Amino acid sequence: MKKQKILWTKKMTTDSKSQKKHPKKSDSPERFFQEINVEFLIHELKGPISIVETGLRSLLERKEKYGPLSTRQEKTLKRAAKNIKKTREMVNGLLEIGRSEAGACICCRFQPSRTVHEVVLDGLETALGAIFDESKEDWKENEMYQFFSENGVFLDISPRVNNIEMLQDETKFRQIFLNLVTNALFYRKKRVEIKMRMKDDQLLLEITDDGPGIKPEHHDTVFKQYTQIQGASSELQRKGHGLGLAGALILSRCLGGNIQIKSDKEKGTTFCLTLPIRLENSARLLTP
Repeated sequence: MKKQKILWTKKMTTDSKSQKKHPKKSDSPERFFQEINVEFLIHELKGPISIVETGLRSLLERKEKYGPLSTRQEKTLKRAAKNIKKTREMVNGLLEIGRSEAGACICCRFQPSRTVHEVVLDGLETALGAIFDESKEDWKENEMYQFFSENGVFLDISPRVNNIEMLQDETKFRQIFLNLVTNALFYRKKRVEIKMRMKDDQLLLEITDDGPGIKPEHHDTVFKQYTQIQGASSELQRKGHGLGLAGALILSRCLGGNIQIKSDKEKGTTFCLTLPIRLENSARLLTP
Protein backbone atom coordinates (compact mmCIF):
# COMPACT_ATOMS: atom_id res chain seq x y z
CA MET A 1 0.00 0.00 0.00
CA LYS A 2 1.34 3.41 -0.97
CA LYS A 3 2.34 5.61 1.94
CA GLN A 4 0.43 8.84 2.44
CA LYS A 5 2.81 11.77 2.67
CA ILE A 6 2.13 15.07 4.40
CA LEU A 7 4.23 18.23 4.08
CA TRP A 8 5.07 20.02 7.32
CA THR A 9 7.03 23.20 7.90
CA LYS A 10 8.20 25.23 10.86
CA LYS A 11 7.85 28.98 10.83
CA MET A 12 11.16 30.67 10.10
CA THR A 13 11.91 34.37 10.66
CA THR A 14 14.64 36.62 9.34
CA ASP A 15 16.15 39.50 11.27
CA SER A 16 16.33 42.18 8.59
CA LYS A 17 17.96 44.68 10.98
CA SER A 18 20.76 42.22 11.58
CA GLN A 19 21.27 41.87 7.86
CA LYS A 20 21.54 45.64 7.46
CA LYS A 21 24.17 45.83 10.20
CA HIS A 22 26.18 43.05 8.58
CA PRO A 23 25.76 43.36 4.79
CA LYS A 24 27.09 40.60 2.56
CA LYS A 25 30.45 41.21 0.95
CA SER A 26 29.74 39.48 -2.32
CA ASP A 27 33.14 40.42 -3.72
CA SER A 28 35.14 38.68 -0.98
CA PRO A 29 36.68 35.32 -2.01
CA GLU A 30 35.60 33.55 1.19
CA ARG A 31 31.94 34.20 0.33
CA PHE A 32 32.15 32.61 -3.12
CA PHE A 33 30.80 29.20 -2.10
CA GLN A 34 28.32 30.70 0.38
CA GLU A 35 26.60 32.61 -2.42
CA ILE A 36 26.23 29.66 -4.77
CA ASN A 37 22.62 28.46 -4.95
CA VAL A 38 23.34 25.13 -3.28
CA GLU A 39 19.88 23.66 -3.82
CA PHE A 40 20.07 24.42 -7.55
CA LEU A 41 23.54 22.87 -7.71
CA ILE A 42 22.32 19.71 -5.96
CA HIS A 43 19.41 19.34 -8.39
CA GLU A 44 21.83 19.77 -11.28
CA LEU A 45 24.01 16.96 -9.91
CA LYS A 46 21.09 14.55 -9.51
CA GLY A 47 20.55 14.27 -13.28
CA PRO A 48 23.98 12.95 -14.34
CA ILE A 49 24.20 10.75 -11.23
CA SER A 50 20.87 9.14 -12.16
CA ILE A 51 22.03 8.52 -15.74
CA VAL A 52 25.26 6.85 -14.59
CA GLU A 53 23.41 4.72 -12.03
CA THR A 54 20.80 3.60 -14.58
CA GLY A 55 23.52 2.66 -17.07
CA LEU A 56 25.42 0.58 -14.53
CA ARG A 57 22.29 -1.23 -13.41
CA SER A 58 21.34 -1.96 -17.02
CA LEU A 59 24.72 -3.57 -17.67
CA LEU A 60 24.39 -5.68 -14.52
CA GLU A 61 20.72 -6.66 -14.82
CA ARG A 62 20.10 -6.89 -18.59
CA LYS A 63 22.84 -9.23 -19.73
CA GLU A 64 20.59 -10.70 -22.42
CA LYS A 65 20.65 -7.29 -24.14
CA TYR A 66 24.17 -6.07 -23.40
CA GLY A 67 26.00 -9.38 -23.31
CA PRO A 68 27.54 -11.55 -20.58
CA LEU A 69 30.10 -10.19 -18.13
CA SER A 70 33.27 -11.79 -16.87
CA THR A 71 33.65 -12.19 -13.11
CA ARG A 72 36.12 -9.31 -13.00
CA GLN A 73 33.85 -7.04 -15.08
CA GLU A 74 30.84 -7.79 -12.88
CA LYS A 75 32.84 -7.12 -9.71
CA THR A 76 34.08 -3.79 -11.10
CA LEU A 77 30.58 -2.70 -12.18
CA LYS A 78 29.12 -3.64 -8.79
CA ARG A 79 31.78 -1.58 -7.04
CA ALA A 80 30.99 1.37 -9.32
CA ALA A 81 27.24 0.92 -8.71
CA LYS A 82 27.80 0.88 -4.95
CA ASN A 83 29.78 4.11 -5.07
CA ILE A 84 27.36 5.93 -7.37
CA LYS A 85 24.55 4.90 -4.99
CA LYS A 86 26.56 6.36 -2.11
CA THR A 87 27.08 9.57 -4.11
CA ARG A 88 23.34 9.82 -4.79
CA GLU A 89 22.59 9.36 -1.09
CA MET A 90 25.10 12.08 -0.18
CA VAL A 91 23.51 14.51 -2.65
CA ASN A 92 20.02 13.70 -1.37
CA GLY A 93 21.31 14.11 2.18
CA LEU A 94 22.56 17.62 1.45
CA LEU A 95 19.18 18.48 -0.06
CA GLU A 96 17.38 17.21 3.06
CA ILE A 97 19.66 19.26 5.31
CA GLY A 98 18.78 22.37 3.31
CA ARG A 99 15.09 21.58 3.61
CA SER A 100 15.50 20.98 7.34
CA GLU A 101 17.10 24.38 7.85
CA ALA A 102 14.00 25.82 6.12
CA GLY A 103 11.78 23.73 8.42
CA ALA A 104 10.30 21.51 5.68
CA CYS A 105 9.41 17.86 6.34
CA ILE A 106 7.45 15.23 4.40
CA CYS A 107 5.72 12.90 6.83
CA CYS A 108 4.32 9.41 6.46
CA ARG A 109 3.46 6.48 8.69
CA PHE A 110 6.14 3.81 8.98
CA GLN A 111 7.48 1.19 11.37
CA PRO A 112 10.81 2.42 12.80
CA SER A 113 12.00 -1.11 13.63
CA ARG A 114 11.68 -2.18 10.00
CA THR A 115 13.48 0.96 8.82
CA VAL A 116 16.30 0.29 11.29
CA HIS A 117 16.78 -3.24 9.91
CA GLU A 118 17.05 -1.89 6.36
CA VAL A 119 19.46 0.88 7.34
CA VAL A 120 21.76 -1.49 9.25
CA LEU A 121 22.01 -3.61 6.08
CA ASP A 122 22.88 -0.48 4.08
CA GLY A 123 25.48 0.52 6.68
CA LEU A 124 27.12 -2.90 6.61
CA GLU A 125 27.17 -2.83 2.82
CA THR A 126 29.09 0.45 2.94
CA ALA A 127 31.40 -0.62 5.78
CA LEU A 128 32.25 -4.02 4.31
CA GLY A 129 32.53 -2.75 0.74
CA ALA A 130 30.12 -5.43 -0.47
CA ILE A 131 26.98 -5.60 -2.59
CA PHE A 132 24.35 -7.68 -0.82
CA ASP A 133 21.86 -9.78 -2.73
CA GLU A 134 18.43 -8.08 -2.78
CA SER A 135 16.90 -11.34 -1.49
CA LYS A 136 18.16 -10.31 1.96
CA GLU A 137 15.16 -7.96 2.13
CA ASP A 138 12.96 -11.06 2.39
CA TRP A 139 14.88 -12.58 5.30
CA LYS A 140 13.07 -13.68 8.42
CA GLU A 141 13.95 -11.66 11.51
CA ASN A 142 16.07 -14.40 13.11
CA GLU A 143 18.06 -14.83 9.86
CA MET A 144 18.71 -11.09 9.71
CA TYR A 145 19.78 -10.91 13.37
CA GLN A 146 22.15 -13.83 12.84
CA PHE A 147 23.71 -12.06 9.85
CA PHE A 148 24.07 -8.85 11.89
CA SER A 149 25.75 -10.65 14.81
CA GLU A 150 28.14 -12.46 12.44
CA ASN A 151 29.24 -9.00 11.30
CA GLY A 152 29.56 -7.54 14.81
CA VAL A 153 26.24 -5.66 15.01
CA PHE A 154 23.86 -6.47 17.87
CA LEU A 155 20.29 -5.13 17.98
CA ASP A 156 18.14 -4.88 21.09
CA ILE A 157 14.64 -3.64 20.16
CA SER A 158 11.96 -3.56 22.84
CA PRO A 159 8.64 -5.33 22.07
CA ARG A 160 6.79 -2.02 22.35
CA VAL A 161 8.90 -0.47 19.57
CA ASN A 162 8.23 -3.47 17.31
CA ASN A 163 4.51 -2.69 17.45
CA ILE A 164 4.48 1.07 16.88
CA GLU A 165 4.16 3.31 13.84
CA MET A 166 5.73 6.74 13.59
CA LEU A 167 4.26 9.78 11.86
CA GLN A 168 7.55 11.33 10.86
CA ASP A 169 9.77 12.17 7.91
CA GLU A 170 11.11 8.69 7.11
CA THR A 171 13.71 9.96 4.63
CA LYS A 172 15.31 12.18 7.27
CA PHE A 173 15.04 9.43 9.89
CA ARG A 174 16.89 7.04 7.57
CA GLN A 175 19.64 9.58 6.90
CA ILE A 176 20.15 10.36 10.58
CA PHE A 177 20.32 6.72 11.60
CA LEU A 178 22.48 5.68 8.62
CA ASN A 179 24.97 8.40 9.51
CA LEU A 180 25.18 7.26 13.14
CA VAL A 181 25.47 3.58 12.17
CA THR A 182 28.17 4.06 9.53
CA ASN A 183 30.07 6.29 11.95
CA ALA A 184 29.97 3.55 14.61
CA LEU A 185 30.98 0.87 12.10
CA PHE A 186 33.95 2.97 11.01
CA TYR A 187 35.32 3.53 14.53
CA ARG A 188 34.48 0.18 16.16
CA LYS A 189 37.14 -2.34 17.09
CA LYS A 190 34.85 -5.37 16.96
CA ARG A 191 31.22 -4.55 17.72
CA VAL A 192 28.35 -2.08 17.50
CA GLU A 193 25.31 -2.27 19.79
CA ILE A 194 21.98 -0.67 18.88
CA LYS A 195 19.16 -0.27 21.41
CA MET A 196 15.63 0.97 20.65
CA ARG A 197 13.23 1.95 23.42
CA MET A 198 10.12 4.03 24.00
CA LYS A 199 9.76 6.67 26.70
CA ASP A 200 6.32 8.29 26.77
CA ASP A 201 5.86 9.56 23.18
CA GLN A 202 9.57 9.59 22.38
CA LEU A 203 11.62 7.01 20.47
CA LEU A 204 15.05 6.47 22.04
CA LEU A 205 17.88 5.06 19.92
CA GLU A 206 21.35 4.35 21.27
CA ILE A 207 24.21 3.42 18.94
CA THR A 208 27.35 2.27 20.79
CA ASP A 209 30.76 1.30 19.42
CA ASP A 210 33.81 -0.10 21.22
CA GLY A 211 36.20 2.25 19.42
CA PRO A 212 38.80 4.72 20.73
CA GLY A 213 36.25 7.04 22.32
CA ILE A 214 36.19 10.85 22.45
CA LYS A 215 37.35 13.06 25.31
CA PRO A 216 34.51 15.11 26.90
CA GLU A 217 36.14 18.41 25.86
CA HIS A 218 35.79 17.32 22.21
CA HIS A 219 32.11 16.29 22.34
CA ASP A 220 30.83 19.55 20.84
CA THR A 221 33.46 19.49 18.09
CA VAL A 222 32.07 16.36 16.42
CA PHE A 223 28.82 18.22 15.62
CA LYS A 224 30.49 21.20 13.92
CA GLN A 225 30.50 21.47 10.12
CA TYR A 226 33.82 20.98 8.31
CA THR A 227 35.50 20.33 11.66
CA GLN A 228 37.36 17.30 12.91
CA ILE A 229 39.13 16.80 16.22
CA GLN A 230 42.53 18.48 16.12
CA GLY A 231 45.45 16.56 17.60
CA ALA A 232 43.38 13.38 17.82
CA SER A 233 44.85 9.92 17.33
CA SER A 234 45.02 8.50 13.81
CA GLU A 235 41.99 6.35 14.69
CA LEU A 236 39.87 9.49 14.95
CA GLN A 237 41.22 11.15 11.80
CA ARG A 238 38.50 10.05 9.43
CA LYS A 239 38.69 11.04 5.79
CA GLY A 240 35.94 13.47 4.79
CA HIS A 241 34.74 16.99 5.48
CA GLY A 242 33.06 16.50 8.87
CA LEU A 243 29.56 17.21 7.50
CA GLY A 244 27.97 13.93 8.59
CA LEU A 245 27.25 14.37 12.29
CA ALA A 246 26.60 18.10 11.87
CA GLY A 247 23.99 17.26 9.23
CA ALA A 248 22.48 14.50 11.39
CA LEU A 249 22.02 16.96 14.25
CA ILE A 250 20.30 19.50 11.96
CA LEU A 251 17.96 16.79 10.64
CA SER A 252 17.11 15.46 14.11
CA ARG A 253 16.23 18.91 15.44
CA CYS A 254 14.05 19.56 12.40
CA LEU A 255 12.11 16.43 13.42
CA GLY A 256 11.67 17.73 16.98
CA GLY A 257 14.44 15.55 18.38
CA ASN A 258 18.08 15.74 19.39
CA ILE A 259 21.38 13.81 19.41
CA GLN A 260 23.61 13.55 22.47
CA ILE A 261 26.98 11.89 22.94
CA LYS A 262 28.34 9.77 25.79
CA SER A 263 32.02 8.98 25.45
CA ASP A 264 35.47 9.12 26.98
CA LYS A 265 38.91 8.24 25.67
CA GLU A 266 39.44 4.48 25.24
CA LYS A 267 35.88 3.75 26.43
CA GLY A 268 33.94 3.71 23.17
CA THR A 269 31.19 6.10 22.11
CA THR A 270 27.39 6.14 22.40
CA PHE A 271 25.21 8.47 20.32
CA CYS A 272 21.71 8.90 21.78
CA LEU A 273 18.98 9.90 19.32
CA THR A 274 15.56 10.98 20.61
CA LEU A 275 12.61 11.67 18.31
CA PRO A 276 8.90 12.28 18.91
CA ILE A 277 6.65 9.57 17.48
CA ARG A 278 4.43 12.21 15.88
CA LEU A 279 5.99 15.25 14.22
CA GLU A 280 2.74 17.23 14.48
CA ASN A 281 3.65 17.94 18.10
CA SER A 282 6.39 20.29 16.89
CA ALA A 283 5.24 21.54 13.48
CA ARG A 284 2.20 22.78 11.60
CA LEU A 285 0.43 21.26 8.60
CA LEU A 286 0.56 22.72 5.10
CA THR A 287 -1.15 21.69 1.89
CA PRO A 288 0.98 19.06 0.09
